[in-house]
Amino acid sequence: MKIDFTKSSDGLVPVVVQNNNTLQVLMLGYMNQEAFEKTEKEQVVTFFSRSKNRLWTKGESSGNFLHVKDIQIDCDNDTVLIKADPKGPTCHKGDTSCFAEETPKGFLYELEQIIHDRIDNNVESSYTNKLYKRGINKVAQKVGEEAVELVIEAKDDNDELFTNEAADLMYHYIILLKAKGFTLKDIEAVLKSRH
Repeated sequence: MKIDFTKSSDGLVPVVVQNNNTLQVLMLGYMNQEAFEKTEKEQVVTFFSRSKNRLWTKGESSGNFLHVKDIQIDCDNDTVLIKADPKGPTCHKGDTSCFAEETPKGFLYELEQIIHDRIDNNVESSYTNKLYKRGINKVAQKVGEEAVELVIEAKDDNDELFTNEAADLMYHYIILLKAKGFTLKDIEAVLKSRH
């Protein structure tokens, strides 16, 4: 990756940070070449703080680090996009995003990660892990049960019951995908290919 740090007089380029799972924009910061190289090497987002006039690793005092998952450079080589896994709130005010927008869009990917973590880390107290360990037949059966319950609620006029059954179906569907070795991105790719 070749970034043109010479386009601005201060040698800084803007850096947009997104949540790797939800794609929510978390914050905007600035990097000089040293901050970028440190971020690449350590895989934790480090900016050049204009107010402190030094390198500043996001989370160095709060513990709310941004762990790098992907780095992209724009077509003009003067702006960076980082997809990161945030450990805690990103904003110093305690919000998920510095733009104060909390959105459920993309939460399915966060939920998928939670499901995978509970299974991969064998969390004994987790319903998700217990169901998964019962095998593919039990997981598939549960998805079928939830689908039937959703159809039943669809025929009535209780929106709360309908949306709760839809959520139950989606939750168990994600467990089934995990049991079959697939992810939501795999299914999105199929849907996109049909578009």
